[in-house]
Amino acid sequence: MPWYVVHTRSRHEYKVNTGLIQKNLTTFLPEIESWSKQKDRKKKILTPLFPGYLFAEAPSLNNETKLTILKTAGVVRILGKKENSEPVPVPDNKIEAIRRLINTKAEIFTMQFPREGEPARINDGPFAGIEGTVIRSNVEKELFVVSIEILQRSVAIQLKGFQISKL
Repeated sequence: MPWYVVHTRSRHEYKVNTGLIQKNLTTFLPEIESWSKQKDRKKKILTPLFPGYLFAEAPSLNNETKLTILKTAGVVRILGKKENSEPVPVPDNKIEAIRRLINTKAEIFTMQFPREGEPARINDGPFAGIEGTVIRSNVEKELFVVSIEILQRSVAIQLKGFQISKL
């Protein structure tokens, strides 16, 4: 049976997952363990691998099934083609690959690097805490050039991926 990607409102993955299960639909919400960032302590928690998305299995995505999914609280849309917004099924081999990845128990990190033109904060090094704009990036090599305005002068510094975060 084909799987479809359901786009949810921000931080509504679990609510949508529960709602779809109550409507007798099979869902798949891949989760990874990550450290929580609380001021007074650290602990491992489960978070969605793809924030804002989950997978729903539907034997046939007719109008009734589409409406059932879309009427679930927290659902934004079902991902599909842009031209006619027809939902596109995810191949079973991709779902199996995600399941194998989750079951390996290897430590998985999700990284959201800033794109060119986006604001970014420097996390490490002598410029830690300073914000600037990414003017050039090479994600494969994890190299970023960030422009920082100091006294109305632009200074560009080259950073590694772990030293920078998206704002």
